[in-house]
This record gives sequence, structure tokens and C-alpha cells, in this order.
Amino acid sequence: MPRTFAYARVSTVEQEPENQLREIEAAGFNIESHRIITETVSGSMAIAQRKGFARLIDKMERGDVLVVTKLDRLGRDAVDVSTTVAKLEMMGIRVHCLALGGIDLTSSAGKMTMHVINAIAQFERDLLIERTQAGLARVKAQGKPLGRPPALSPDQQQTVRTLIENGEPISAIARQFSTSRQTIMRIRDQA
Repeated sequence: MPRTFAYARVSTVEQEPENQLREIEAAGFNIESHRIITETVSGSMAIAQRKGFARLIDKMERGDVLVVTKLDRLGRDAVDVSTTVAKLEMMGIRVHCLALGGIDLTSSAGKMTMHVINAIAQFERDLLIERTQAGLARVKAQGKPLGRPPALSPDQQQTVRTLIENGEPISAIARQFSTSRQTIMRIRDQA
């Protein structure tokens, strides 16, 4: 008889996986507590690097079922999620995603659905990157500086250069200006 497991992931310690577990229970899955894996980890971390998911894989056997509430609980990277689902399928494990109507992602319809959703998600990420890069290029073309403002004013930077030329130690200069040695070395190297 197949055993059913649940995987619930949240991204930050402020979040709780409880809503995901309630959703799984409301969908009719009665999962024993030792077959529920929850973890707090970013969805951008590769699934293979997640300790909780690794424990889950170690527990599961051919014929078992894994339930997740949403595809993004497995991860944000389309390739990583697809690879993981394919690996689980090769192990004989079915993956049910509640947000997709409880469809088995290892079935033909599930694979197609997952690929379409992953393609759209990847498209959205690519658009976000393009918009960000276009915005940075526009700001740069307007001559506005990118990044953090300098730690020291132009007058302070000139004083630092003078102190360096006079042989003052970098650590002493950094203490004098209440900044890091790296900041002073950066000013020195720009001269």
C-alpha cells in the first residue's frame, strides 16, 4: 500500500508551514506526522542542497506519494523542479500538486502542465531581469551614480590621499575617519 508524504517549505523564519499542512489535510490527505517534512529555506536554493528534502527522499520508496500545495514549494527554478520531479518519477514516486487540481506531476498531463507553468514562470523572471537591466542602463545614461554612496566626501577622500602620501598607516587613517581599511585602500588605489 502506498505511503503518503508531505513537503511544506517556507522562505523565512517569520513564516509558518501550518497553512500548507492544513491545505493538504483539507484536500483529504491524512498524513502521519513522521511523514511530514517542513523546512525554512529559500526557494532559490537547489532542491538537492536542502537538508529537509534530502531526509524526505531517504524515507520514500517506490509507490509512495509526495504532496505539495504549490509547485513553488519545490522551488523557483524551473529546471531544478523538473529535474527533481523526473528523479522522483524514476524512483517510482508520484508527486501531487494541490494548486494544479491535485494532478500527479509524473503523469503525462502533469508533466505538460508543469512545463507550461515553469515556462511562464521563467518568462516572468527573464522579463524582470530585462526591466531591471534597462532601468540600470537608463540611470547610468543619465549620469547618476550606481551603488552605494561613497563612505567619505570628496574633501575627506583628498585628505586621505594626502595622509597616504605622507606615509600615514592605512589602519590609522581608517580609525581617524571611522571607516574600514578597505575604504581607505580603495581611495588609495583610485589615485
